[in-house]
Amino acid sequence: MTATLAHPDLRSSATPRVRLAAEQVRLAYGEHVVVDGLDLELTDGSFTAIVGPNGCGKSTLLRALGRLLRPTSGQVVLDGRPIAKTPTREVARVLGMLPQTPIAPEGLTVADLVARGRHPHQSWLRQWSRDDEDVVAEALRWTDMEEFADRPVDALSGGQRQRAWISMALAQGTDLLLLDEPTTYLDLSHQIDVLELVARLHAERGRTVAVVLHDLNLAARYAHRLVAMKDGVVVAAGTPAEVLTEQLLADVFDLEARVITDPVSGTPMVVPVRRLR
Repeated sequence: MTATLAHPDLRSSATPRVRLAAEQVRLAYGEHVVVDGLDLELTDGSFTAIVGPNGCGKSTLLRALGRLLRPTSGQVVLDGRPIAKTPTREVARVLGMLPQTPIAPEGLTVADLVARGRHPHQSWLRQWSRDDEDVVAEALRWTDMEEFADRPVDALSGGQRQRAWISMALAQGTDLLLLDEPTTYLDLSHQIDVLELVARLHAERGRTVAVVLHDLNLAARYAHRLVAMKDGVVVAAGTPAEVLTEQLLADVFDLEARVITDPVSGTPMVVPVRRLR
């Protein structure tokens, strides 16, 4: 039987279940507290963009949600269980995370990178199988990376490299995907390419997505929910129209701006005027 990429049941529910949550989380690097007492919920099938000024704790929060950083107090809960007490292999079967600048070993090909997404499904009882090969092949097809399968990851352009890493996450079979600034260092066309791919993962594959983005207009266009942070706390959460107000832009980003309607997507569009301070 041909293997397929698993995706959750998207039948409507009056109250979507919470897949991943931060509960009164406090995060620090040594003595430096970055996030304190933060609560956040990611519900099944949601597409959330976390936005905020540099240094506000966005990436730190995402690292904690991905179990790369342990809270000094509070907890992260995955599918109703404390993530810190959940076996690593179980977490890896459900949750995939792409850090800001993922690094592949020198000379590693795209196909080999994507195949690493199958590692959480391997054991001494279950070795590499035809099903694994089929999943990897489908991930490469789905992300339009088939022609690059034998090319070293470090020989790819920035946009191609991001698509290769997303292919690996797709092969991993997780239905929760965290991406930390996936468009950093990419030109605008490649930013759109990556975010279109992530949007397809959400819409067509049913992935629950949380992404840290700097570009507010792209965040508003692609995400259904925005979470705005400042100084380690959530100051607003809701639809792009609810969050991206001129007052919030002044309070959070120290920016005088006008918010108009994006003529392409109909979502809010921020037009900067000047820095306030």
